[in-house]
Amino acid sequence: MAGVAVVAFDRISVFELSVACEVFGTDRSDMGLPNYRFWVCAAEPPPLHTNGGMTLRPGLTLSSLTEAGTIVVPAWRDIGESPPARLLAALRRAHQRGARIASFCNGAFVLAAAGLLDGRRATTHWMYAAELARRFPSVRVDPSVLYVDEGNVLTSAGTAAAIDLCLHMVRRDHGVRVANAFARRMVVAPHRSGGQSQYVEAPVVATAGTDGLGQAMEWARRHLDRSLTVECLAERAHMSARTFARRFRAVTGTTPLQWLLHQRILTAQQLLEETELSCEQVAERCGFGRQQCCGCTSSASSESHRPSIGPISVPISGRRPGPSPAPDRHSESSLAGDRGSDEIVGRHAFAAAVVTAFRRCQGRRRIRHRDPRLRRYPQQLRGSPLPLDLRGQTQASTRDPHPGHDHDE
Repeated sequence: MAGVAVVAFDRISVFELSVACEVFGTDRSDMGLPNYRFWVCAAEPPPLHTNGGMTLRPGLTLSSLTEAGTIVVPAWRDIGESPPARLLAALRRAHQRGARIASFCNGAFVLAAAGLLDGRRATTHWMYAAELARRFPSVRVDPSVLYVDEGNVLTSAGTAAAIDLCLHMVRRDHGVRVANAFARRMVVAPHRSGGQSQYVEAPVVATAGTDGLGQAMEWARRHLDRSLTVECLAERAHMSARTFARRFRAVTGTTPLQWLLHQRILTAQQLLEETELSCEQVAERCGFGRQQCCGCTSSASSESHRPSIGPISVPISGRRPGPSPAPDRHSESSLAGDRGSDEIVGRHAFAAAVVTAFRRCQGRRRIRHRDPRLRRYPQQLRGSPLPLDLRGQTQASTRDPHPGHDHDE
């Protein structure tokens, strides 16, 4: 596959440089995983000094970017300093030939200076978002997300969000299973729900081990096929429903509803890519199928008038859902932050999972699934207002990662 090149410059951040080296430059063939061809290109004459006191002497220059299919620009050393003209010109040429270009943290200022973010949605570290928007008004800055995928131009938020973006690119290139294996080898989460807002005012609370919230989340991941309400999860965490919903948002930056939808989407994508299960079977396993008992001790009467957070009935025909009544403001979904019908969102979510899996497999010319509806879905959804980048379920703005492919082949 085309190689990955990371741009290095004087006073570069060691962490962001190391993220690219770890994700794309580590040999994982002992685990049966694919490797990337990876190299570091100096944007300025070496030696290059890092912000950690080390010295780098890359053997390659910007001329080697011409061989890269993906180019990574780590955090820029000073947002008040203009990037080198040679670097900006090299990025423009790479973009024109179709290379994928990604920035970490305030590396978005470099991409914006090169004109690659004009008219696009982008993100950067929340501390610099206002300045990026002020200096480059043609860029649609979104300070709330961990990363943004605009096809061949991608941007991440600060520091650790670089890992999220790199794993997202691995997921695009090789699918969910490989990305999860990369994350497992790195001992990090394959995907973090929520956005930057959770880090601005409140610290991240641990959600593992003996923590009740973490145990409830882990239990929910293992039982996505069940009907999961906030009340059910709160009982698992030994909290009231309101306390659970409030603490869940404080810890994850998102609502229980959106988090569960995202977990179901990831599972659906993996099953659609790697198994021969039918759409109905995938939908049922992921919680988009028929209702099943939650298994908690909540009374039937309380469950009967409260909409659950899935499973959700999904019409495989792909027809657009009709209008839905407004949710009860006292319902569990209201506590979870649901602003519309669970059923409508669930249909959209499952359809988005189907289309994403189809496009990813087709882009790698590795369509294993034999269910003909995987081929029919993209045609049905053309011209539909279906939000494939359902906000809160994914941190990326999803343009077609494989433009020019006929999805009906």
